[in-house]
Amino acid sequence: MVKNEVEFYQDLKNIFIGAKVEGNSGFVNLMRIKSAYFDKIFKLIQSDIDAKISEFPEFKEELFTRLHTFFKTYFSESGSIYFSYTPLKSKVYEKIYTNIQDVVLFWKTNMLYYVKTDNLWKSLSINYKIDNLEYKVVFDASQIEGKRANEKGEVVFELDKPDKIEDKVINFKSSYLVGGKKTKVSEILKGLNKTGIHITEEQLEELFHTFKKQTEVDYFINKDAKTFLREQFDLWLKNYIFDDDSVYSETRIKQLKILKNIAYNVIDFVSQFEDELVKTWNKPKFVLNSNYVITLDRIAEKDIEIINKILNNNGIDDQISEWKDLHLVDDNFNKNNIINMLDKSLNPDYKFLPVDTKYFKDIEFNIIKLFDDLDNELDGRLIHSENYQALNTILPKFKDKIQTIYIDPPFNKDKNADYLYNVKYKDATWITLLENRIRLAKDYLNEEGSIFVRCDYNGNMYVRLLMNDIFGGENFRNEMVVNRTQEFFKFSHGLNKFMVDTDTLFFYGKAGKSIFNEIKIKREIEKWWEPFLPGNPKDKDDCYRIVFKQKFPAPKGRKWGFSQDQIEELEQEDRIKIENGKIKYAPLGTTLKNNWTDIPGYSRHFDFPTENSEILLKRVIESTSNESDLVMDFFLGSGTTAAVAHKLKRKWIGIEMGEHFYDVVLPRMKKVLAYDKSGISKENDVKEKYNEKNAGGFFKYFNLEQYEQTLKNSVYLPSEPLYNLNDTSIYNQYVFFKDLKFLDKMEIDNKNNKIKFNFNGLYDNIDIAETLSLVKGKFIKSISKDEVVFNDAKIVFSDVDFTALKPLIWW
Repeated sequence: MVKNEVEFYQDLKNIFIGAKVEGNSGFVNLMRIKSAYFDKIFKLIQSDIDAKISEFPEFKEELFTRLHTFFKTYFSESGSIYFSYTPLKSKVYEKIYTNIQDVVLFWKTNMLYYVKTDNLWKSLSINYKIDNLEYKVVFDASQIEGKRANEKGEVVFELDKPDKIEDKVINFKSSYLVGGKKTKVSEILKGLNKTGIHITEEQLEELFHTFKKQTEVDYFINKDAKTFLREQFDLWLKNYIFDDDSVYSETRIKQLKILKNIAYNVIDFVSQFEDELVKTWNKPKFVLNSNYVITLDRIAEKDIEIINKILNNNGIDDQISEWKDLHLVDDNFNKNNIINMLDKSLNPDYKFLPVDTKYFKDIEFNIIKLFDDLDNELDGRLIHSENYQALNTILPKFKDKIQTIYIDPPFNKDKNADYLYNVKYKDATWITLLENRIRLAKDYLNEEGSIFVRCDYNGNMYVRLLMNDIFGGENFRNEMVVNRTQEFFKFSHGLNKFMVDTDTLFFYGKAGKSIFNEIKIKREIEKWWEPFLPGNPKDKDDCYRIVFKQKFPAPKGRKWGFSQDQIEELEQEDRIKIENGKIKYAPLGTTLKNNWTDIPGYSRHFDFPTENSEILLKRVIESTSNESDLVMDFFLGSGTTAAVAHKLKRKWIGIEMGEHFYDVVLPRMKKVLAYDKSGISKENDVKEKYNEKNAGGFFKYFNLEQYEQTLKNSVYLPSEPLYNLNDTSIYNQYVFFKDLKFLDKMEIDNKNNKIKFNFNGLYDNIDIAETLSLVKGKFIKSISKDEVVFNDAKIVFSDVDFTALKPLIWW
């Protein structure tokens, strides 16, 4: 093969498979399958192309040059299909136009789903001098599991065979862990010292840093690779034709048709796998590891005897230990004081203690079967998941049901700051991350619903255009200015800009009619004002007001700003006076406007770096919702939105992917149920509805299966091309027709003509009731060990209809 032919086939392999990567992950699993399939079908593609150009051998070199020129533009190291290489000399054309707007937001990844940002891990060998002796340091990457989503973790190293260092080769095993786990450097140093290798901590860290510097890439999935690539090829081909001064003879036209036909066939082929990723990305996910948190008063309302079962259960010691860790009881706490033995009543001092059913799995059904309208009696749901997977999975159940959405997504900073999640995004990647999720979020809002998006100067110019695109510029409500944590500069020298003191909060409605509750801000008496407005009185009686039994006319050309009844209220409140013969009044409050810098934007109560202040969320929620309405935050962070919603008697859904879900969010919400005195709990209007005598609650929390887990657990087998279909083309057949995916977990009962699914064979602790509830979009009335009851149907777990499971197990 000539050079350009070799280059084209390498391009085809690259765009089909992506860069070679090691590890033990679902993505690597799929890349291996794609590679094996490509090897099987490569010669068929080669033969097909040779046959098509056999009539024009002189066109072969030009054909492969042109194919290489086009396809190289769309290769990315992660295997994603998009504008990965777009300098002007490539002459890549994008179709950007609109008949409605003359300004739109375009970015080069706008046709993609953003999955995650991760490293292309490869095993690495480094020659390194220690005490003037050269050692070979080998890092094994074969067992590194990639990120499940976009959580922030750490590569952790450990010595492989520390007692056996031979031939001056030091071997390290590598793994990727989340949750604050670190490499045990001191243990590695001790192990090496025992073998006579005296390496310093600085040298060791230098070696680790060299391994961790491997390529970091963004992983995307093209929403419609076939349409995208065909459209781009048509644009490219037109440009190529017009740039060519050739005379277009019949032969030349036939050659160009062959070029287009081959390109289209290649596009159809590579799009097959990209379409499979789209299906996997968008498949509904299983609910895993679900538990309930419920305060004792809610249980006692139904059956106080269940509390006795809890107190006598083996899990009570762990539950009490948690209460102590949360500072809800002291070290002298005695469980026997929870129930008054004389009248069998609940001790009011302990009625808001939160019970977590993870400690009582053997009697969990006894607790939740007390509720005959379970989903509607829940105050909230906490979901530990990458947020696109969560939004896509729970949509059938909560479509058009959310009143207010608030999100404070990670800002697209140019470096990874000390956050518990990734903030290092390219502009296009960050916009794609937001677009994918906010576009889904729109479907959650009811027709009177609203959404708030917080951002900073790194991205507010993009967010406004993006929100206009999704919600329509006519549904823009406000751009609020809010306080932020100040940036700290070294003041000695080098300061070349103003300090950044504010963030932006965009407020949009779903449609023209939105709930909006005007908010009044109370303020101390600082200035006395005249109670008049420009204009003339509407009649003779309106010219005068009685103030402290004296009659006062409005000045010429002005009218009274208060009615007589309002004047009398001001007198009773000592907020009106006569001074030098003139009337003055003191405003008690003012209507809240878009300048919110009078309150803190962030807090540090839970020592979380981007903890939104409760008073900020109070304004958001109170202005756009009413009690019992549903509020959602799918970038939950420290849990402020859920906490404030609960205190304000709203229902709530919180989605968070970080491991701090368990260390920060879940403990915080348990404290809120037990009565949390911090934040807005000190506000007088909040005390009326949430206080030491009026707290408590009931919520559910669970994990969701993640995209990476789906890829890892799916059964994909390298298969031969299928020729028994109506369309025998190697390019158009459905490559994955014979793959099992999750079907290997099915058991066929031929005797009873039924299909059973072995749930435990796939994941541990599947919550099949909640999973089916989300897939079907039905609210749960009740759950028992054997069945789930919806408003209009009942499903027995041992006899689940295959059609209900199909979206989850074969897509």
